[in-house]
Amino acid sequence: MPLPLTLAGRRIALLDRARIYACGITPYDVTHLGHAATFVWVDTLGRVLRTLGVEPIVCRNVTDVDDVLVEAARRSGSRYDDLAAFQEFQFEGDMAALNVRAPDYQPRAHRYVEPVIRLAQALLDADAAYERGGSVYFRGEGVARSVGLDTETALRLAAEYGGRPDDPAKEHPLDVAVWQASEEGYPAWDSPWAPGRPGWHAECVAMALSVFGIGVDFHAGGADLRYPHHAYHAAMAEKFTGTAPYARAWFQIGKVTVDGAKMAKSAGNLVMLEPLLAAHPAAVIRLMILDRPWARDWDYTPDLLAPAAERLDKLHTAAGRGIHTPDEDLAQIRRLLAEDLDVPAALDAGIALGGGAARLLVTTLGLA
Repeated sequence: MPLPLTLAGRRIALLDRARIYACGITPYDVTHLGHAATFVWVDTLGRVLRTLGVEPIVCRNVTDVDDVLVEAARRSGSRYDDLAAFQEFQFEGDMAALNVRAPDYQPRAHRYVEPVIRLAQALLDADAAYERGGSVYFRGEGVARSVGLDTETALRLAAEYGGRPDDPAKEHPLDVAVWQASEEGYPAWDSPWAPGRPGWHAECVAMALSVFGIGVDFHAGGADLRYPHHAYHAAMAEKFTGTAPYARAWFQIGKVTVDGAKMAKSAGNLVMLEPLLAAHPAAVIRLMILDRPWARDWDYTPDLLAPAAERLDKLHTAAGRGIHTPDEDLAQIRRLLAEDLDVPAALDAGIALGGGAARLLVTTLGLA
């Protein structure tokens, strides 16, 4: 019988499969360490579930219709879809180098325009949305309250993440576009309201519902997406399906900072993955990411790589000890991983126990 997984203090009982939706990349730039941390942890969640006797079914989307992508393409003199295809190819190479397994499903937003239109119409029919000037807006005034945010913070985050709270067509500044009417220089598709494009949150709702149906066991992504993206995704999905909660558990990975600041291109502090992989084994980078609580923000410095390499060497050395491993040693590793993915404690135990316990960890953490 599969061991139940405890995540953020919640016990998640599972049968034979687990549905994991991971918010994927918007492919407009190269992969940085913050991206890597999120997707290494998602990969590890899947590997741990498999070790516990549950088969993970992973859907990781690609947001290849997005204003920030269009604007990046305009600056580079490229077509937005050409830029998206190139950056997605680069990202997949980086993930493969980090031993991140390919997802079972990888929907791309441009193929889900029609499902977004159907979602928008259903939300209109339920009076959870309204149409203004060819755009369809989801009523979002209560979404911030549902995740414990005050209005001032919610408005700041909405503006930071392209939510256009100052749009005069909205009934409330925290309403968000399910369908955005066409604007000069942006891609557009026909709809019942006006030519336009899907909204960011609506794209993810359409892709997740199309792949998994009414809900998921785990919704994964960076903690910085908690609001507005994850909150609006859940709210729209619940209004559409009439079923709550949309996600049984949220797996929101802590941010990677540099000198205490969130990594951002505008701040000039991005730690790019490609040069890290050129200078250090992928297993060392994975272990540096994983040897800490998954939900906690952490600050990257190059000094973290040497201790990770030393820790990995100890684990590999321990894995070479002994041929026969007591069942209780393997059970101890599984229990530690099932308890909120406690990788640091599992590593301590695996190094001390050695043999099959250490070998189980090498495989489960993708450190081979």
